[in-house]
Amino acid sequence: MAKRLVSGIQPTGTLHLGNYLGAIKQWVELQNNYEAFFFIADYHSLTERPEPETLEQQSLETAAMLIALGVDPKSSALFVQSQIPEHAELTWLLMNFVTLGQLNRMTQFKEKAERHGQNAGLLTYPVLMAADVLIYDASAVPVGEDQVQHLELAREIARSFNAHAGRVFKEPKALINKAARVMALNNPAKKMSKSVLGSAIGLLDTDDQIEQAIKRSVTDSDPNSPKLSPGVANLFTILEAVSSRETFLHFQRLHKDGSLRYAELKEQLIDDVISFLGPVQKTYGSLMKNEGQLRRILEQGRKIAQPIAQEKLAKAKQALGLLS
Repeated sequence: MAKRLVSGIQPTGTLHLGNYLGAIKQWVELQNNYEAFFFIADYHSLTERPEPETLEQQSLETAAMLIALGVDPKSSALFVQSQIPEHAELTWLLMNFVTLGQLNRMTQFKEKAERHGQNAGLLTYPVLMAADVLIYDASAVPVGEDQVQHLELAREIARSFNAHAGRVFKEPKALINKAARVMALNNPAKKMSKSVLGSAIGLLDTDDQIEQAIKRSVTDSDPNSPKLSPGVANLFTILEAVSSRETFLHFQRLHKDGSLRYAELKEQLIDDVISFLGPVQKTYGSLMKNEGQLRRILEQGRKIAQPIAQEKLAKAKQALGLLS
């Protein structure tokens, strides 16, 4: 049996190029090397209290975009987290094997609590994340540097449970995403965000919006400084991802030779981002016009994932002595 890989993405807001390069691109590259389980993390999104009338639609939109970007439902299970309630039930079992001190030490809780308030969902978010991966006996979990702490907690929870009730859970390993983080076009000191005007290139942006965002992106006063400024380095990161290898090396040589012009770099980037997103947007549009097909794909993924989740939950309950 192939090793299992598990990862999820929240259906909140419009996805942007940073989301693709930071996570989804890696999913696409890894899906054929693992038995892959990808899910729309709608339970997780509740910590930010999304509007109820839009959450379901955003879940469908996120699923459509994942498929458009290359997640293949034929070689991986793509499903919605809340449609497999075993995730939530296992979370309660695991909650008894983690301490309040461990949860309080989570860096992301401290950061998010400042923005969204100290609701219990934010505090216990990492336990649900642990359930998400432990319920499928995940061997590998692709994460960014900011999620490593959560995965280490999942390993600690598995260890604590196993010490008490016998070996039920496999300790998952982090598959660190080495992709360079794509920063805000208008402020390369911050992460790309679609909620900040001028910061991001949305995956559904029009050609004009893409052009304006790139033309207004931050560079510096000297295109041939020996060291790339953060803003220019960010443009090169995007160029490497969406352009041909030949094009990327060409602009690297121009910089090295002292003949780089920002206008030329930006024009190339505009053309290549538009060329990259064109087919993605077309596939996305087709999927969103056929909601029935999209729901069938998600149901197909649920049918693959849920029996595995049910079996693992039953094993955990039995190990704890709960009445079958």
